[in-house]
Amino acid sequence: MHTHNPVGWFEIYVQDLPRAKAFYENVFEVQLQKLDAPDPDIEMWAFPMQEQGTGASGALVKMGGRPSGGNSTLVYFSCSDCAVEARRAQFAGGHVVKEKFSIGPYGSIALVTDTEGNMIGLHSLQ
Repeated sequence: MHTHNPVGWFEIYVQDLPRAKAFYENVFEVQLQKLDAPDPDIEMWAFPMQEQGTGASGALVKMGGRPSGGNSTLVYFSCSDCAVEARRAQFAGGHVVKEKFSIGPYGSIALVTDTEGNMIGLHSLQ
């Protein structure tokens, strides 16, 4: 039996790393940190992480030959009020795919695309 959450890490593949980094830093009001990648063809910038915190951390990744957008996996970011981050996404160069809506007792979600064409989910308990 596992004693941890099912997702341990995520990666969002991008083409224009400075643009994507600025988008995520603006939407979530965080600073991403450069990670040392094992391959010179890979550049990675990690989201802030608390070692003892719950949930998963992850990184933006630029890798030669790996396109962004058209992804079939959806990453949800936890928010206090997902409508706030959805507005920030729009101002940061992304697009709102679906405005905040209720998912019953599980809170609310909104769907947005980043500057690279990746769709991400925003989740809040309110």
